Amino acid sequence: MPELLRLALEQLQSMPPALWLRRSGVLYLLVNAAHIGAIGLLIGSIVPLDLRLLGILKPTSLAVLAPVLARTAATGLALAIVTGALLFSVRPQEYLENPAFLAKMALLAAGALNAWLVHRGRGWGGIENGSPPTGTLRAQAGASLALWLGCLVAGRWIGFL
Repeated sequence: MPELLRLALEQLQSMPPALWLRRSGVLYLLVNAAHIGAIGLLIGSIVPLDLRLLGILKPTSLAVLAPVLARTAATGLALAIVTGALLFSVRPQEYLENPAFLAKMALLAAGALNAWLVHRGRGWGGIENGSPPTGTLRAQAGASLALWLGCLVAGRWIGFL
């Protein structure tokens, strides 16, 4: 590990939030539970949205369903990033040496990039106006399912390595 990175990680590990989490089993437990809840919010929103975009679920119009589930998923992602960063700060060097953590971060980045591209694309604007999903949007929904579920599996894998 490069010396500058090692020093930065040592600084991160010595910041008050990391110290509080290491010293308090209850606080660590609560942040960990919040992280799991945030992941549940993200996955619980994105899976039905992606399945609906793929045409597998047809409970209601996409114009109504998509914006609500997208905002809920974004909230879950934001909370998962904040709580995940707090958990990371407790043992940053160990996490950066864990291949499952690195896989999770790569999948998270790809999933977030895919979501950003979806919302910037014409297909999403059409959905909000009541149009059916385009082929590109369906492909992005399939990629989204694979990326976010892969991120979930990689996250659970961290504790086993």
